[in-house]
Amino acid sequence: MRSTMPSCMRDSMDDIELKNIQLQFPALRYLSRDDSSVREERVETDKGSLLVAVQGNQAKPAILTYHDLGLNYISSFQAFFNYIDMRVLLENFCVYHVNAPGQEENAPALQEDYVYPSMEELAEQLLFVLGHFTLRSVIGFGVGAGANILARFALAHPEKVNALCLINCVSTQAGWIEWGYQKLNVRHLRSQGMTQSVLDYLMWHHFGRGTEERNHDLVQVYKNYFEHRVNPINLALFIDSYVRRTDLNITRELDPTRKKEGLTLSVPVMNITGALSPHVDDTVTLNGRLDPTNSTWMKISDCGMVLEEQPGKVSEAFRLFLQGEGYVAPLSPLKMADYRLASLEGLNHVCSKKIDWPTATIHITENPISEAVVC
Repeated sequence: MRSTMPSCMRDSMDDIELKNIQLQFPALRYLSRDDSSVREERVETDKGSLLVAVQGNQAKPAILTYHDLGLNYISSFQAFFNYIDMRVLLENFCVYHVNAPGQEENAPALQEDYVYPSMEELAEQLLFVLGHFTLRSVIGFGVGAGANILARFALAHPEKVNALCLINCVSTQAGWIEWGYQKLNVRHLRSQGMTQSVLDYLMWHHFGRGTEERNHDLVQVYKNYFEHRVNPINLALFIDSYVRRTDLNITRELDPTRKKEGLTLSVPVMNITGALSPHVDDTVTLNGRLDPTNSTWMKISDCGMVLEEQPGKVSEAFRLFLQGEGYVAPLSPLKMADYRLASLEGLNHVCSKKIDWPTATIHITENPISEAVVC
């Protein structure tokens, strides 16, 4: 087939030099602290000190996070809360990232005589966090073991929790298979460090199966993190505490006259899991024990570790959840697009102009009054 392109154009295209094309490689992903705006503080409790990282303006409503096994606030939440859609949301909130004892970055090994807190005691430590920062109530955001801890705190102190976002939350005690695997992991971590069997279990716990085929680069990042950045002694203590957890002892009550007797979580709950996560059935069980009038179950497709693999879907769901609770005024698609553009320009150091967005946070108090409280 003969070309229909004019000969003069073909001749001119032969002389074109690709002078303005530059190769760009994506930045390598590191699970280490890279946000200088986050402030870290030590909070003393009756079971030792906790490292709490504060992100945002402390005059704004509080979101309190708690991480899963083998992680800390950096490896669990840093990338997600720096995601562009979350950054526009966080203009209206202050985030308090709680690290379980001995799980923070570069943590020294806990002393041999240190008695690691139980899951109930880890939940009660949050009272000291709220007291230290003079917080009257918080929005809980937890993953895995951290979600279980926040659920316990909400059950014990419902007046201090406004809402919960729970990811891969288990509401029952450990079964025999989990108990056996975790006890073996604890033994290996204490005697041999991060063995291949422990590493495989942690990868399965967070990502489920088939992760290599879905996101090979992300898998390598977390494998490297678990192998070189986690204190095995401290992790063994945290795992041992988690495997000895008790049942949350909650049940769905359909009788409206008994709903206030504390049989289940009384605060609004968004219950999230990934379709490829090994904890899907656990979240279904939790969903069956929650009040359907104030809880939502969400399964996100094509992922196991939802915050890393599908941050856009989780951030959108979380924003809509907070809007439904009266915390965030709806943002128009045009404003969201403008903010994303401004954020990208700021990240690339192209635009040095500071953008001041109007305050959009409106929290309606529990008691019906004639005006809303603007935070």
